[in-house]
Amino acid sequence: MNRIKTTLLLSLLTILMVFMGSALGGKTGMVFAFVVACAMNFFSYWFSDKIVLKMYGAREIGEHDYPAFYGMVRRLALQAGLPMPRVYIIPSDSPNAFATGRNQEHAAVAATEGIMRILTPEELEGVMAHELAHVRNRDILVGTIAATLAGAVSMIGSMLQWGAMLGAGRGDDEDGAGGLIGSLAMAIIAPIAAMLIQMAVSRSREYLADESGARICGNPLALADALRKLHAASQMLPMTEARPATAHMFIVNPLTGGGLASLFSTHPPMEERIARLEAMRPVRFEVKT
Repeated sequence: MNRIKTTLLLSLLTILMVFMGSALGGKTGMVFAFVVACAMNFFSYWFSDKIVLKMYGAREIGEHDYPAFYGMVRRLALQAGLPMPRVYIIPSDSPNAFATGRNQEHAAVAATEGIMRILTPEELEGVMAHELAHVRNRDILVGTIAATLAGAVSMIGSMLQWGAMLGAGRGDDEDGAGGLIGSLAMAIIAPIAAMLIQMAVSRSREYLADESGARICGNPLALADALRKLHAASQMLPMTEARPATAHMFIVNPLTGGGLASLFSTHPPMEERIARLEAMRPVRFEVKT
């Protein structure tokens, strides 16, 4: 169901982007929007992992640095049928983790120093299984596509706003006024719709990674306990260096915020995530060798 939902949401984003491009300049605008989206996807696909790892000061480690942690990731990768990813440590007391990389062969997982201190080995294993599930399910690519399509819609929306304002004085007839109002409305509403769709994609993939991660480690209750701890700790000790553009990558939202902000969260409600995990039966993936 989560995979079907993701496909439908990405299709909606694509249709919205093409519609915005058409509104901007007919067929030429549609081609322009498509080219822009492809260029943004290409850049994000090849360079976003390096940018985000550098942004958070992540340091690559080897087995000699953190033997138990590195060995855990290697064992989980084997259980999931994945190549060994690069492993990073983030110098932050806020407990969190994320995965990045353009594909399964060029993936990386990162954990903060804070998460290493507050979780038991079983809980940490559940978290890292969740991150490897993102790699296995190609969520990094899906998230990149969703983010770049939403970004393209927002950019075209800004161009429509400027075009509508600059063309405001070209005519005083009702059609001109109606066209101006329609363009402005589209320029405002479409980027908001794109953002909401992108967030819905992110929430759908989080549910899928929870389920897949629990199956990789074979212990859904350990992941549920880890999420409970991380949610409480991240509220008390938010990641001050976190940015909204990368918040969706983390296992729990690194940003503070409640009320209206929670409606625009990239993560599903924590209570629902925990309830789904607690309803699962312990079972592992059957990895083909």
